[in-house]
Amino acid sequence: MLTAVWGRAFRALRHRNYRLFFAGQIVSLVGTWMTSTATVWLVYRLTGSPLLLGVVGFAGQIPAAVLTPVAGVYIDSWNKHRVLIATQVASMLQSFALAAMVFSGLASIPVLVALSVLQGVINAFEMPCRQSIVISLIEDKNDLGNAIALNSSMFNAARLAGPALGGAVIAAVGEGWCYLIDGVSFFAVLVSLLLMRVAPLVAAVPTEGPWARFREGWRYTFHSPPLRSLLLLLAVSSLVGAPYTVLMPVFAKSILGGGPQTLGLLMGAGGAGALVAALTLAARTSVRGLTGWVPRAGAVFGVGLILFSFSRSVPLSVLLIFLAAAGFMIQVAGSNTVLQTIVDDDKRGRVLSLFVLSFLGTAPFGSLFAGAVAERWGAPFALQIGGVCCLVGALWFFRQLPSIRAAIRPIYERLNF
Repeated sequence: MLTAVWGRAFRALRHRNYRLFFAGQIVSLVGTWMTSTATVWLVYRLTGSPLLLGVVGFAGQIPAAVLTPVAGVYIDSWNKHRVLIATQVASMLQSFALAAMVFSGLASIPVLVALSVLQGVINAFEMPCRQSIVISLIEDKNDLGNAIALNSSMFNAARLAGPALGGAVIAAVGEGWCYLIDGVSFFAVLVSLLLMRVAPLVAAVPTEGPWARFREGWRYTFHSPPLRSLLLLLAVSSLVGAPYTVLMPVFAKSILGGGPQTLGLLMGAGGAGALVAALTLAARTSVRGLTGWVPRAGAVFGVGLILFSFSRSVPLSVLLIFLAAAGFMIQVAGSNTVLQTIVDDDKRGRVLSLFVLSFLGTAPFGSLFAGAVAERWGAPFALQIGGVCCLVGALWFFRQLPSIRAAIRPIYERLNF
């Protein structure tokens, strides 16, 4: 029984290209989470300001809000394999630049903001490309949902290990070594990409201009009740809920009385919750029913944030962040799976760029809002506002379920799901 469940949960690894992709990404993502932990701790150590935590978060995320929809237009007509290689090289160089900044004693908020903006520009192209390439790495499209869930598992396994390792490295030798380790970790994903045997992952040359293709993708997405509702709920949760990660240094140091190890513990707990949630999704054998999971998970996320904001105990805070992150991951990965299942292949890059925009493009504004509210009224109040808004969004989605399911049903029947 256990063997059968294990086989279902990891069946996408049967495919060689996806197996290489998975192995390279998980190493690199551990380094990425170490960098995220190092950056928020460095900012708070230098300034002690929740507002500046929000400003640096905004700087790293705002390019996604501006550039991701544009990137999606081009990704539909570019070679995705080559784009991924180029963005990984650029990210590696950016991590080495961060390490050099810290080791040379030039660490400052303006420099951090500038390098965060640069990484945000890279991410605007890398993230929708990474999302849309997955279907090309899976020969059996029935394994697509499992591959998407494993992507989430991979991301959150790294999210579990990266912050904990980052906190230990910061405490022992400082933030600069986190950035250096992150830069080295990109060699793993570059090797995996170069070892893949792939056909040219590029669509036919478009006959229309970029603006016409952008409008086509926008109309296609927002005239579809399932796509529209999934993206709007995700945008709300990402705007007002996801910025809780930006405020983690405040909770770790000022509210729970800890240090970088406490920060790593909290962020690692979030990674553990998201990992468990992603593996739960991976064990599912069908995409059917996921639309009902999405709002329930959003409600769990909102309640978890509210309860966490009142906690003054490290063990209880760890448990609540675990539950909140699990809810958010099921919402995000479930939405991604449904989107990738029902979207037309020739519009995949554009729709997934809007998915990334909803998921991450709203986050910079949420980071600024959370930082400003925390500066004025305290970090707990900022999370309480976010949790309540997530609950309201989940309730709204519940009311849309009949029309969403009616629109999806004929698509699933045509695809034999």
